[in-house]
Amino acid sequence: MSSASTPAPALHLAVALDGTGWHPASWREPAARPRDLFTAAYWADLVAEAERGLLDFVTFEDGLGLQSSHPFEPDGRTDQVRGRLDAVLTAARIAPLTRHIGLVPTANVTHTEPFHLSKAVATLDYVSGGRAGLRVQVSARANEAAHFGRRAIPHLDAERLGEAGELVTDLFDEAADYVEAVRRLWDSWEDDAEIRDEATGRFVDRDKLHYIDFEGRHFSVKGPSITPRPPQGQPVVSALAHQSVPYRLVARQGDIGYVTPHDAGEARAIVAEIRAEQEAAGRAGEPLHVFGDLVVFLDDDPDAARARRARLDTAAGEPYTSDARIFAGSPAQLADSLQELQAAGLTGFRLRPAVLAQDLPAITRGLVPELQRRGAFRRAYEADTLRGLLGLARPANRYAATPAAPATV
Repeated sequence: MSSASTPAPALHLAVALDGTGWHPASWREPAARPRDLFTAAYWADLVAEAERGLLDFVTFEDGLGLQSSHPFEPDGRTDQVRGRLDAVLTAARIAPLTRHIGLVPTANVTHTEPFHLSKAVATLDYVSGGRAGLRVQVSARANEAAHFGRRAIPHLDAERLGEAGELVTDLFDEAADYVEAVRRLWDSWEDDAEIRDEATGRFVDRDKLHYIDFEGRHFSVKGPSITPRPPQGQPVVSALAHQSVPYRLVARQGDIGYVTPHDAGEARAIVAEIRAEQEAAGRAGEPLHVFGDLVVFLDDDPDAARARRARLDTAAGEPYTSDARIFAGSPAQLADSLQELQAAGLTGFRLRPAVLAQDLPAITRGLVPELQRRGAFRRAYEADTLRGLLGLARPANRYAATPAAPATV
């Protein structure tokens, strides 16, 4: 597909920030700044670059255990980046330094409480002026459960993976309940609950604060929140999904689902499954974005991008593999691939830079201009909130006696 082709509909673009990049040897690159990894300035610089590229949002990776190459337990490696800052706190620190880009921290919902997370993300929405989101994460790792001591999760290995199916289904059902409780807490204050009338001495209208009285199989939450309704009403909820069980979570509770197709046919099938689950959940009329995740090695010379991948694999001692498709090539070639996947039903993409110091600028200064030339990406921010950038209306409050029509943000 050349730049002379008929312009494609505008797509949405996000970047996933993790350590020094998604390749495990990325920290060994000369420009990687591993010594700055636990400073606010490091993350501020990354997000500023993403905002210069007019991206919709960035996500911040997080977890309740050290990073690991094993899906269910620690790996003990010392030759890769280990350790993270808290994603929600990092996003809140960066928020005042940015103006337009959305900030979407990852939060584990298996071992935390809906009440705590609801007010943390509501606070981020206030601090950012309506640009907060949330990436829901589920944990099936026994070592992470051991940090809390409230529940037992069995150690899973290659011989016991058959046991993971029922466990994972239960964890994702719990996650759906968790998000429902969080969403109700965000609505537990009506938009005009704060009166702030000095003459009468009334700061708040208590009749406009609501008990949510959520009762689920895993927990119950009384409410109301201690934080007034967020500026967006409902910050954007997203989740990574690889198969039917997490697709169901996205369909039931998400505004965005990140999926990992390796070609257009697989993308088409995944989108169809999510749309069917969305209809089964009674949400057929609601907007729901499906973003494709790709790991990217970008260079103007495609051979140089592939050579860099090979060099990093050699430094790591093994070929890099990922749940997502791995792309190595030029920005123009990536634009071709994204538009092909978009034609299969994806509405946007979350790119994972293999080396942040090199591939993030290649996205913002190479890919973005290429997509703009094709009429496929914005040339300026057109909204002040994350919901607005994504074309999502500000939802009415479910507890208001006479809810107003949803406002466009």
